[in-house]
Parts: sequence; C-alpha cells; structure tokens
Amino acid sequence: MRPSSSCSLSLACLACALLTGCAMSTTGAPSPVAGAAITGRVFGGQQKITGAHVYLLEAVTGGNAGLGIATSGLTASTPLLSSTGTGTTLDTSGGATNGFYYVTSDSNGAFSITGDYTCTPNQQVYLYALGGNPGLTAGTNNTAAGLLAALGNCPSATSAFPSTLYVVVNEVSTIATAYAIAGFAGDALHVSTSGSTLAQLDIQNAFANAANLETLGTGVALATTPAGNGTVPQAQINTLANILAACVNTSGPMSGGCTTLLATAKSAGTSGNNPFDTAGAAINIAHNPGANIAALYALSVPAAAFAPALGAQPKDFTIALSFSGGGLVGGPVGIAIDAEGDVWTANEGGSSVTELTSLGAPFSGSPYTVGGLDFPNGIAIDGLGNAWVSNNESTGLVNDYNGSVTELSSSGTAFSGSPYFGGGLNVPAGVAIDGSGNAWVSDNVGPAEVSEFNSAGIEQSGAGYTGGGLSAPYGIAIDGSGAAWAVSSTTVSKFTRTGTVFGYTDDGINGAFAIALDGSGYAWVTNAFGNSISKFSNSVSTILLDNNYIGGGLNEPIGIAIDGAGSVWVANEGGNGISEFSSSGSAISPSTTGYGVGASLEDPQGIAIDGSGDVWVTNSGGGYVTEFIGAAAPVITPICAGLPATPTGNGTSSLGTRP
Repeated sequence: MRPSSSCSLSLACLACALLTGCAMSTTGAPSPVAGAAITGRVFGGQQKITGAHVYLLEAVTGGNAGLGIATSGLTASTPLLSSTGTGTTLDTSGGATNGFYYVTSDSNGAFSITGDYTCTPNQQVYLYALGGNPGLTAGTNNTAAGLLAALGNCPSATSAFPSTLYVVVNEVSTIATAYAIAGFAGDALHVSTSGSTLAQLDIQNAFANAANLETLGTGVALATTPAGNGTVPQAQINTLANILAACVNTSGPMSGGCTTLLATAKSAGTSGNNPFDTAGAAINIAHNPGANIAALYALSVPAAAFAPALGAQPKDFTIALSFSGGGLVGGPVGIAIDAEGDVWTANEGGSSVTELTSLGAPFSGSPYTVGGLDFPNGIAIDGLGNAWVSNNESTGLVNDYNGSVTELSSSGTAFSGSPYFGGGLNVPAGVAIDGSGNAWVSDNVGPAEVSEFNSAGIEQSGAGYTGGGLSAPYGIAIDGSGAAWAVSSTTVSKFTRTGTVFGYTDDGINGAFAIALDGSGYAWVTNAFGNSISKFSNSVSTILLDNNYIGGGLNEPIGIAIDGAGSVWVANEGGNGISEFSSSGSAISPSTTGYGVGASLEDPQGIAIDGSGDVWVTNSGGGYVTEFIGAAAPVITPICAGLPATPTGNGTSSLGTRP
C-alpha cells in the first residue's frame, strides 16, 4: 500500500488559448524521456476530419483543476510536440510562437506523431484534436470541433506505449476521456493535480478508467469492461457522443447544433460560462450530469452517428458501470476505498469481503473468508491499508450475541488473533478508524454501546462506551478532534477524547442510519424514515442541529459520504438512486429522482468516493457494486488519512478535501 508565474485562460478566449504563452508548471518533475510513435485518425461521427490540429498534451502538477476551480497557468496542460519533429507545424495564428506545435490530419483524417516529443515518466498524456473539415465543402474549418483521447502513462524505462500506438479520436473517445478525468479537468487545456503522491496515483487511475468505457484503437463504446465482469452503459455513452456529433459534423460555432450545445453545456450546468468547443462541452456535462437533460438529449436524436443509443430521454447523464464477481453475489453492504483506489465491500449474506481494483476487477483470492468473517456489515480501511470489518454473528440464542471484529491485511490475510472480541461487542454494525489507528465500532443490538480497539485488536480501557442517548446505534464516524460520533434511530451521540458524552434528539432525526464528517467538523446524518439529511455543528459543549435538508431525490437515504469539494453524497435504498448536496445543503441532483435511476441500482446501502472522483455504491439486493464515473470531486483516501495526527480543538480536518 502507498503512504498515505501564471496567467488566466478564460473559456471566452479558448480559441486563443493554445497561443497565450502561459507558464507551465514543471517544479520537481523528473527528467522527460523520449516518446513512442503515435498514429491514428480523427473522425466526426463516421466522417473523417481533414485538417484537424492534433496536439499531444501532458497533465501537470501545478494545483488541482476541476469543477468549481478557476483555470490558471499553473493548471494549464503542457504541450509536448517538438518544433523540430517530422510533420509538426508551429501554430502561428495571430503571430504567437509559444511552443504549441501540432500535427495535421490528412485527407483521410489520419495523423502521425513519429516520436518527436518527450514526456515525463508517470505523468498522464492525452490527445486534443481541434478544428478541421468534417466532410463538408472545401475550405470549411469547424473551430468548435474539439475531440479528446486519453493515452495514460508517459512511456518510461519500465512502462512504455507499444512501438506504434494507434488511436481513433472521435466523439466516443471524447466522452470516455471527459468523464474519466472530470475530477482533474477544468477544460480540455487544464488537466492538473496538486502533485502529491496520492494525487498522482489517483489521476493515473482516472486516465486508466477511460479504457473501461471505449476501445482506444477503434473509438467504439464498450458494452463490457475488458476484465469481463463489468457492464458498461454503451447506449448512454453513444447518446452523449451523438450530442457532440450534432456540433462536430457542422460548419462551426454558428451552426444550429453548435449554438445549442455550447449555450446548454455551461460550466455550472444551468449557469456559468459557455464552452468554446465540444471537448469543453463534454467536460461540463460530466461535471453537471443532471442539468439541461431535455435540451441536450434533443441534439442526439437527429445526429445518430453512434449506435446503439438511448431510445428515450434519460433522467440524467451519469455514466454508471456495474461490477459483479469476487464474492459480491453474497450481498454487499458496507464499502470503503483504500489509498490505491481499490474498493472493499463487506458481503453480509456471503460472510465474506470482496476487494476490487480501481477498474472494478476482483483481486486474486477475493472473496476473502478468513478471520472469522460472519455476516459482515461495516468496513473501514486504516492508514496501513488494513481492512476492519464488523461481524453481525450471533450464537442463535435469544439475546445471546457473539459479535466480533475482523482485521484483514491489504492482501486479504487475517491478522493473528482475528476476529477480536470484547469491548462490549454484541451485534456490531458501523466501523471507523481514528487518527491514531484505533478502530471504533457501534453495537446495533443489545446494550447500546460503542467499542474501541487499538491497532493490534486490543480492547481499550472503558470500552464499550455508553450514554449520549445511544439506542441501537448503527453508523459511526470520527472528526478532527478525535471524537467519535454515532447515530441511533432518533439520536446523534458524540464521545470526545476526554470522555465527555453529548447527545441530541430532534423531530428531524428520523431513522438516522449513517453519518459522515466533513473538513469543517460538521456531521452529516441520513434520516431514512424522514427522507432528509441533517447537519450538526461541532461544538465543545453542545451539539446543535443546523438544518434538515430535503430534495435531491432523497428516498429512504441510507449511506452517506463526503467528496473532495465537501459535497454530500447519499445512497437511497428506497429510490434506487443517489443524491448530491452542496456543502451548504443545497440539492444538486435532480429533485425527484436523484442520479442513477437508469443505472439498475438495487437496494443501495453503502456509498464511498475514491481519489479519482468516482462514486461507488453497494447494491445489497443485487449482489454487485456500481461506479459512477467522474461524478464527484476526488477525495483523500482512505477516510482516516484525512484526520490530523494531532487532534484539533474544533473538529476540523482534511476530511472532504482533494488529495
């Protein structure tokens, strides 16, 4: 496991962005290496695009880019093509000569980059094709046609492209790239991370995810992931590609298709800036999948360049993949993400734990059934990559329980002494890890208690803790002060590090099931029976209910998670969808349905955000997990890695922040 000078490029002048001369961020980067040859073709729908300028760009480490983050020179992608390479031409429009070189697609839409570039090892590389003639009258140049293709890692001594990499750049590759890297992209020219080790691995996972959506060498949307265990919404991807084609296959920005698309796919959904081209539109749609659905869908119908496509307007434009295998058929409930971006689920019905890669493929040996796993429910990952799992096991006798906690290594082996007993455990449910590596567990049945174990599984003095109105607590979470928060049906309880216990009850707390803490120390709670979520302040002496929020498709909300922008994500067991709220409690997802109505969710319970900005959901009734590609802001994983080593006095932390 892994340890845990600028100038603005406005969207309004994106036509000139390749010529602005903004400084690129190279601080601390390793030495570039020679690149491999790249060939391919540029298409608009099924039409070859001639005269397109094909740029090769590298994501940078100048700072986080993405939804809600202003673009700058520090987050501007680095151009890679050399002025001396075969077939490259300097873009001299307007007389600027700032190093943005390109190759031009020929009469067949073909282009060739013959190794005339260098790139930085382990940095992420992509193609950006701009302009060209999509088979219209001679002299046509559609400056609004912007297309993307994700290549992934720069070649290095240990990891290189094939001797010749063939790439089809079209609307499908653009959608796949835009959604996969949405968490790190402000527009087609600004793809960047903070540069931390965690962030660099997260963006690598994001670029790799594009290959779960389309085949790079053909530009065709997939129906099944390459590993074979994932179902891909091919019709949804093709429909989104058709929306772009309505602009790409025209004379340019003043055409009807382009005018509608560029005015509809705004940077903030229903507001904000218009994109300059179709690549920017694709990124904006990925950032705002619930906005302007009818107007966007209407563009796809006459275009119809890619099939199969949707036959009716969708509820939203999320792209959701469903993964099976690895023991998930046992009914996944709890879910957690580790620092590598791997996904762990507790499978209650199968008495097992599943581990999936960031691409959704089961690890060798998964499902894990060791360490006394018995009806596991909650799961959390500690700072060393170990998984802590609560076991709802019982002796079978009335009021005679025998609950335990299992600790598994990052490779799925059980630790000596696992499962751990004691600490007042009866029928444990939720699990959370604090900043010191201790595991906190809530007991759902029997005496209302919260248990605490150190990293070796030894019961801590005083556990299980009682008071604070505890009554069959389920969800549990830790704040930046080291306090443990637990939720019962009508009560929220807080246990401080000094042993003080607070409790709060209110009419708004109705079927409280799960809890999550954000970076400001606020606690967010799902109310399954009230179809709402509640927000509590973090006070030294009291717990104050700030508000109850409704809408956003909330319907029997169960699971809850915070993304890297502080937005709140909820799994709705009753509505078979997910909801998104801003950090101020405003609903972002559609008010009646939420996201994912067409994603075949089945009794979703657990929800987690990974470091690439993907939202993962367990389908407890269906035996599979669902991944919403690029729907959220990337967040520090595992959750406990966002907690400070030295507790803060007010509960603040790095929870709910970007890596």
